[in-house]
Amino acid sequence: MIRRLLVTLTVALAAVACGKQVTPQDDPVPGVPQNVVLHNAEETSLTFQWDPVEGATGYAWRLAKDGAQIKDGTVSKRNVTIQGLEKATAYKFSVCATDGETSSAYSVEVEGVTAGTADVPPEPGTGTVCVDAPIVLEAGVSSLQELTGVIRVLDDSGKEVDRIDMADMASVTIRESDGAMVPKAQIAADTPFNTFMDALHCGRYRIVHYTPLRIEGGKLIVTLHNEALDFGKKYTLEIGGVRKCEFTTSAAPSKTQIRVAADGSGDFCTIQRALGYASDGAAISVAPGTYREMLYLRDKKDISIKGDERDRVKIVYPNNEGYENGSGGASNSKPAIGAKIGTSGGRGLFLVENCDNLLLDNLTIENSFGEQKGQAETIYFNSGNNTHRLSITNSSLISWQDTFLTKGRVWVYNSYIRGHVDYIWGYPEVCLFENCEIRSRAAGYIIQARVQKETDKGFVFLNCSLRAEDGVADGSVYLARSAGQGEVFDNVVYVNCTMSPAIAPGGWYTSPAPNPATPTATSGWREYRSLDFSGREITTHNAYGRVLTRDEAAGYLTREAVLGW
Repeated sequence: MIRRLLVTLTVALAAVACGKQVTPQDDPVPGVPQNVVLHNAEETSLTFQWDPVEGATGYAWRLAKDGAQIKDGTVSKRNVTIQGLEKATAYKFSVCATDGETSSAYSVEVEGVTAGTADVPPEPGTGTVCVDAPIVLEAGVSSLQELTGVIRVLDDSGKEVDRIDMADMASVTIRESDGAMVPKAQIAADTPFNTFMDALHCGRYRIVHYTPLRIEGGKLIVTLHNEALDFGKKYTLEIGGVRKCEFTTSAAPSKTQIRVAADGSGDFCTIQRALGYASDGAAISVAPGTYREMLYLRDKKDISIKGDERDRVKIVYPNNEGYENGSGGASNSKPAIGAKIGTSGGRGLFLVENCDNLLLDNLTIENSFGEQKGQAETIYFNSGNNTHRLSITNSSLISWQDTFLTKGRVWVYNSYIRGHVDYIWGYPEVCLFENCEIRSRAAGYIIQARVQKETDKGFVFLNCSLRAEDGVADGSVYLARSAGQGEVFDNVVYVNCTMSPAIAPGGWYTSPAPNPATPTATSGWREYRSLDFSGREITTHNAYGRVLTRDEAAGYLTREAVLGW
């Protein structure tokens, strides 16, 4: 069996005080939260709850691991779900109450242990490993900044096949929240390629930033570059010219039935290596785990990527416009070290180009950039001829701004889309969201349509629920806003959708006006049987949107009517 060389990510966040702390002799207003309990434990999240505190307007919480605070935050409600944790790991949680000016002391710490089985990597050199497995070594240092020189991988003939130059670490910042390395300056066409970038290969090369090194539990985890190693070969890793380990990669698997498992029990440890290797028609299954990588797929058809469990197969990485400019592209060749990259890989997590009949099922894809401002897609489905098909089923897409960007002919079913500004947008011929939850994370706009033809159906929402996270003000979210471009069309239709109080009374954002400003039965902003959560039909939306008749809505009432398949 293939042995894996992978450990989980460590996080280290600075502690944050709970407002203006009161002293013991003060009369605490409000009181300390009581009955703090662990409510739910998943592999990468913990949910805590407590009794409400009289006079409190909010609560501040903190989470510790091994005696060190790693996360903190504030909530207005008496519970919190903390994401991005390690599986099978013990944490300590405490919470205080605040009235906006004074704060209570923190509660007694409560332990929570995430679900799952801890990853225990083998020692280097024991058995074969995935061709893309991280290499785990004794760190010998307490921080990455102490490492110097060059990390090299040599094949059995002594030829260098990969290198990580520690001098290039000066170009990145290490995020305290998750250990990811992000560029200090935006990566653009004229940025020189260095060893703290990667070239994701799938016909062409998408240039991205990546995290080659981590320290966790006294171990150094080395993530080599995409396609650095070949199948069934012996390699040696050196640091500063000193041999650290030898290992042998596994044999090449099938190109049509592929298993990805972060723990090394499958054909690949990373999804990207599977995407580049797969042939047309390949079925890629993904084991539970957190896959911290950006992805690229191009010029392939009939590919399926299916996770074992939606909430336990997580593809997570931080990217945004400030890190890489544009919606994304690729080059015909991999740049040499020091040469200009030529084409930015773009701000999204997953870039898909010219792929027909792609299926994503039972996956959670999160662009973990984590800030409200800054375009940061989870997926850009770029169909060159705007007719390629994409299906997303039983999945979650999570970001803030511009979560999902698409062209082509798209079906999203029984899925969860989360963001706050234009978080569903693009140029599709038709994109149907059926039985989906559309959840706004803050005040903003759900849709920005740039449909190419007036006769194209554009974005269609059928039997969807439009919700908002706690704390989002009533009336602060709009169904759509226009790009204000006369050459594209604002074709958006909501059919049989329920809408929370967070949706603005007028529904549609009016400045700039959409194209067409006066909607017809087949073009512009439209809706049919929009309901509030009590089942009452909503009649307050403004005249920039049209309420369809039953006959006019007939072409939007079923998937077959909308998509033709």
